[in-house]
Amino acid sequence: MAKRVLVLGSGPNAVDCVDWDLSGFDAIVAINNAWQVRPDWTHLIHPEDFPEERRPKAISSDQAIVTAADYVPCQNNWGGFVYAGGTMAFTAGYWALDAMRPEVMAFLGCDMVYSSSGNTHFYGTGAADPLREDITLQSLEAKSARLMLLAAGAGCACVNLSSASHSRLVFPRASVASSDQTWGQARERHGQFEDVLRQEERLGYSVPSGRYWQELDRFDPAELRKLDAAWLEAMKEPALA
Repeated sequence: MAKRVLVLGSGPNAVDCVDWDLSGFDAIVAINNAWQVRPDWTHLIHPEDFPEERRPKAISSDQAIVTAADYVPCQNNWGGFVYAGGTMAFTAGYWALDAMRPEVMAFLGCDMVYSSSGNTHFYGTGAADPLREDITLQSLEAKSARLMLLAAGAGCACVNLSSASHSRLVFPRASVASSDQTWGQARERHGQFEDVLRQEERLGYSVPSGRYWQELDRFDPAELRKLDAAWLEAMKEPALA
């Protein structure tokens, strides 16, 4: 299993890591086009509709492609797409958490802040998941809080390597040179979230196929907003001694 995992998105600052020494990471999980940033990625994760022409023409024996057949069951183990948020950044996080059981998941290029002008992605201007109408994306901050808290409960720290002034991720900031103590502090549970999980269970909004958009009439956006608020509140609560 990978102890430290880098989740690399396609934000403009993804290229910051081009010259970084990433030898301290056991796996680099590239999302969609992010495999183009560095040649040493270990996993490429993409949805079913990711264009063929944007996929690598060849991969080495120590690289793997992660598709919906792989990540849907993993995300279901952590509540499913409706609760977890329908962006590939969160999907990659839950997949890595489930498949690799890391101690650290560090994110870069996943701030999900899109400028109205200029490049939205490292490769130019592209379509952005969080800009589409989707009931799962009412609060990206809440969805990142959920991932951080569930990961911390499983002994894994979620940190953000971005130096951007604004990020939709609520993970603590860190650097590739962060000490083991810093990683350890980020692994501490920031609150108690069992009540929020019970709220999710009562709603029963799981969709085993992962195609939640085919069952939208089942879901009440107001109830999901309540869940988002509960996850953000849980993040603020101190962990029990």
